[in-house]
Amino acid sequence: MINVGIIGGSGYTAGELIRILMFHPNTELDFVYSTTNAGKPLSVAHHDLLGDIEMNFTDTINPDVNVVFLCLGHGKSISFLENNKFASHTKIIDLGNDFRLTKDNLFEGKSFVYGLPEINKTSIKNAKHIANPGCFATAIQLALLPLAANELLNNDVHINATTGSTGAGVSPSETTHFSWRSNNMSHYKAFEHQHLGEINQSVNQLQSNFTNELIFVPNRGDFARGIFATLYTTVEESLDDLVAKYQAFYKDQPFVTVTTTNINMKQVVQTNKCIISLMKKGNRFLITSVIDNLVKGASGQAVQNMNLMFGLDETTGLHLKPSGF
Repeated sequence: MINVGIIGGSGYTAGELIRILMFHPNTELDFVYSTTNAGKPLSVAHHDLLGDIEMNFTDTINPDVNVVFLCLGHGKSISFLENNKFASHTKIIDLGNDFRLTKDNLFEGKSFVYGLPEINKTSIKNAKHIANPGCFATAIQLALLPLAANELLNNDVHINATTGSTGAGVSPSETTHFSWRSNNMSHYKAFEHQHLGEINQSVNQLQSNFTNELIFVPNRGDFARGIFATLYTTVEESLDDLVAKYQAFYKDQPFVTVTTTNINMKQVVQTNKCIISLMKKGNRFLITSVIDNLVKGASGQAVQNMNLMFGLDETTGLHLKPSGF
């Protein structure tokens, strides 16, 4: 069994991790660390776990676990690792943004591999430390990478993507309060969202001559979870050729589906799936990408990475189904 620790156990991504790992056939949850809830049942923060798991939060770590997931706020993983040492055999999967960029991926001699399985599977299998991708970054990269792999990204890309309130984390703020978010919509960090760095990094990994702009407008949606992203750019190839290239790129990727039908977010919520829809009008190519921000955009992808690191089938424990309504 894989002995697992979770750091930052009170947040949404930790709650999703617990739900997945409880039913994973190869894992045993060793501890869930939370200084604010130490000694209290997990169900105090994750109410849906009531009756499912008899375990309390702790403010003590077991440094000898096989793998630890860092579910801390952005910028806090480095300080935690500086103050808490794990055994040399412990694998680390960071769900924050501290190590996602190549210029930041070294820490005390540890190199963090960018954990997008669809392009880095071999490196992930051999890695001890993983930087889990961001949620917007996952949806957008999966939409663009087949184009980059075929050197077809030769124009600016316009991106509009809407995320649910869980994307902002569990700590309440003015823009996550129900009375503000309900029946409302807004954009934020237009043209400068922090995930642009990792998206550009992956695009350049596959198409080194890409110098155009990714023009990204992120939106806050009136729903709890999910990302609905639309992207368009100019491409000369026919739709049939583009569909064939996308299907070839993802033929060995179990969580990505390519279609030409209209898609919606409910098809992927509560799953580790990404569905990509393609359409074309003249030379204008439209890509729609939908994921669950907490699963494929965070905790599900983290477990997918764990599976690869420990030599398991990457789908183990992740056969999750949407409710359908």
